[in-house]
Amino acid sequence: MSDQSLMKFLCCLFLIIVSLFHSSVVSAAQACVGPSYQAFDFWLGHWTVTTPDGKKAGTNRIKKVYDGCVITEHYSNTSGPYGSSINMYDSTTGKWYQTWGDKTGLRLQLEGQLTNGSMIMSGATLNDDGQTVLHQIAWTPNDDGTVTQHWQVKSPSTSGWQTLFKGTYTKEE
Repeated sequence: MSDQSLMKFLCCLFLIIVSLFHSSVVSAAQACVGPSYQAFDFWLGHWTVTTPDGKKAGTNRIKKVYDGCVITEHYSNTSGPYGSSINMYDSTTGKWYQTWGDKTGLRLQLEGQLTNGSMIMSGATLNDDGQTVLHQIAWTPNDDGTVTQHWQVKSPSTSGWQTLFKGTYTKEE
């Protein structure tokens, strides 16, 4: 093989390798793009959370990480449970998933989707008697820029759904 042929071959090989690398970088960067991945973006931000009577329940920091593929939540307060969650959309199921853990040892795994403008997720835990407790949490964006979170539970010992927490998220300045 002549020097000129070798140079042409090496140049072509280099261009092929660069184009393959570029396409893999582009597809990785676009892995979590589209309306379904943005369905929970209304929850992003730094928030003050208040109860229906106007008392401060805590603060919440919610942001996208890992190139926009994951939403992390860090909730804190002074008197009740505080914890964190990981949230993400799975295009293979068409659902959103949340795993929450807090200082009480609660591990809550939820799944759901955007329904009528609200992100609604549900899951189950076991109580101390080994009975199933159902959880449903709805996050609803309001016209004034706030978000309402309504967490309900249903256990064998209650009739119907009971509100565990209801709060309004107001963006911090």
